[in-house]
Amino acid sequence: MSRPPAIVRGVLAAIVFAAPMAAQRPKTPAKQQAAATSSFDRRVIPAPGKTPELIVPFWNKVSLANGAQLVVSEKRGLPLVSFRINFIGGANQYEPADKTGLANFVAGMLSEGTTHRSGDQISNDLQLLGTDIDAEIDGESGRISFESTRNRFAPTLAILADLLENPTFPQEALDRLKARTIVSLTQNRDRTSGIANIVFPKTLFTTEHPYGRTVSETSVKAIRRDDLLSFYRTYFRPGHAVITVVGDISQAEAKRAIDAALKGWNSGGSVPDFGYPAAPAPKPTTIFLVDKPGAAQSTFALGEVGPPRITPDYFALRVMNEMLGVLFQSRLNHNIREVKGYSYGVSSRFAFGKGPGAFRAGGDVVTAKTDSALIEFMKELRDIRGPRPPTNDELAQAKASLVQSLPSGFASVNGVNDNIASIYTQDLPEDYYQVFTRAVNAVTREDVVRVAQKYIDPEHLTIVIVGDRSKIEAPLAATKIAPIVVLDVNGNPTSSRPR
Repeated sequence: MSRPPAIVRGVLAAIVFAAPMAAQRPKTPAKQQAAATSSFDRRVIPAPGKTPELIVPFWNKVSLANGAQLVVSEKRGLPLVSFRINFIGGANQYEPADKTGLANFVAGMLSEGTTHRSGDQISNDLQLLGTDIDAEIDGESGRISFESTRNRFAPTLAILADLLENPTFPQEALDRLKARTIVSLTQNRDRTSGIANIVFPKTLFTTEHPYGRTVSETSVKAIRRDDLLSFYRTYFRPGHAVITVVGDISQAEAKRAIDAALKGWNSGGSVPDFGYPAAPAPKPTTIFLVDKPGAAQSTFALGEVGPPRITPDYFALRVMNEMLGVLFQSRLNHNIREVKGYSYGVSSRFAFGKGPGAFRAGGDVVTAKTDSALIEFMKELRDIRGPRPPTNDELAQAKASLVQSLPSGFASVNGVNDNIASIYTQDLPEDYYQVFTRAVNAVTREDVVRVAQKYIDPEHLTIVIVGDRSKIEAPLAATKIAPIVVLDVNGNPTSSRPR
């Protein structure tokens, strides 16, 4: 092996020898006195700090002339303002089924140019203001937002108004975005986790349901500039918008600035219908195996159709799932990662959409332990239903995690804005955060078992496993947990016979 250059050796020598030499320096009298008088005992575990207290800020609500709602919460102390235009409804309500991904394209291209600014000018203007404008459209809501200093609020809002009212959606930018998206989709099919994220929702819901659709190369190629213009005209309307403003600004100041900046945003639109087609009826537990030759790991995605967000069991489900698959010491992660060493981490979650979102558990597992991991997944899903009810410690940890993590969400202007916005986009009661702690703490061990029995059914699970079929199919079949159906990377059946 060749030696590093002399200058590099000198730097390395300085790094190696500087710390020990510094450590050998004698203590000054002041340091000696501090060490002698210190009462801190490093052999004793420090007592936990005070439980953080949730202080829910106050906000005012008023209707604007164009039909949008304005919600303002003053948060003084720092000269910052967080601004969001939240749209109720998203891709699931406004996007054609055969053009999945259109909503993301529209949001991503708002900053590509307006009738007054090119994309480069927009970027430069925002850079000079020291801020950025984000736009995104999810399945059931959308938003355009920024955070700025108080003295840059008005000029930033003026740029946002230009993006909202005057986008041009240039064809060359659309072509670049489509090409980049297709490359990303190709790369995604090279990852077991990426494949699972396509196959699981499609297998559980089918593409007849919005929850079962994902962006594909076919849907991307079908999108035209006229589709973006049509979506834009229909979606960005004040009739289903709630503007939330948080920070160093009063309601009067915010309303005055918004009225001036958005004077060209004409009234129209309404809150969409969130009716969804019925989800497929539960079927007997089946393993859907997707072959990824040479994969070093197997990705698990197993679950079933869950409840909508409005379920009265919401808080009991949050507590139950915290101990099942959210906390680091949750049952799934403790067993499969910590005890068995099959994975770097597994988890579970409920989607809680406006419709019946999915319950999903899973993670990445070393190939050689795919069958063993499945056995443990099934064991934990069965045990949480009653054979091994939650202990008092588990219940206390789950509740504490939910309650003590909530105050941090109100620590910044963006955090406060996120939480206030969710009240309106998710149609929650306005005192939701005030009653959150009480509702969580009211959950009992019996509630946890009851909702686990109601919403987790080991006999009717969709189990998607993506991995090297040549290595994992026979061991999976030997578990006799469920029959195996082989799918391709797009979630379509192959000619291979089930085992």
